[in-house]
Amino acid sequence: MTTHNTRAGQTGALFISDLHLQSGQPATTAAFLRFLEQQARHTQQLYLLGDLFEYWAGDDDLHDDYHQQIIAALRALSDAGVAIYWIAGNRDFLVGAEFARTAGVTLLTEPHVATIAGQRVVLLHGDAQCTEDTQYMAFRAMVRQPAWQQQFLATPLAQRKAIIAGMRESSRKDQGNKSYDIMDVTPAAIAAVFAETACDVMIHGHTHRPALHVQDGKRRYVLPDWEPEATPARGGWIAIGLDGAITRHALDGTALVD
Repeated sequence: MTTHNTRAGQTGALFISDLHLQSGQPATTAAFLRFLEQQARHTQQLYLLGDLFEYWAGDDDLHDDYHQQIIAALRALSDAGVAIYWIAGNRDFLVGAEFARTAGVTLLTEPHVATIAGQRVVLLHGDAQCTEDTQYMAFRAMVRQPAWQQQFLATPLAQRKAIIAGMRESSRKDQGNKSYDIMDVTPAAIAAVFAETACDVMIHGHTHRPALHVQDGKRRYVLPDWEPEATPARGGWIAIGLDGAITRHALDGTALVD
């Protein structure tokens, strides 16, 4: 569990996910770098809840020019005194210790319980709770095994990238044949996390369906994906204020009314 006291003049914590950063999406990159400078500089903690990158082939790809740009921005924020935490997504679960050390982030396992400004919150990416998508759950179980990851990371980087490209294309095709509901979290899986952690508040991403869901006194906040050039633009974050209040924000910083 992470527990922090907030400092005067700062937000308690900010939460983002599903930016899918890649060199071919400069508008999203620019929005992220703006967010780090204009919003994240004024918080004590920043939580990255998965799929920050479109994909991550391994920490031996750290020296890619684009990755260096993102890592340098995270490191500058960390060096400025903001604690940065990372939960792996389904696209970047191969991020490892070398990335964390270089970028100045702390890797967390999920579900993770954090106490921020008096709020006890359970954090996760969200893909593990999409239990009706049995095909994906079987794939997830395979690629999260240490033995599979060790074998995969032992192959040349170029080969790994080619394999990942094939997986992404296959995933796009599969999603076109799956129902909207199958790719969402299931109530039973969410209830199990609430019960396991004894929390009344949850924040996650993955589904790209931003919302606040309230049931039986428990609040589940879903983060948006980021696509500034979409119509309307998509993106934003969740904030926990110094008073413990939780608010959702659009990409332009506007607070959303729940």
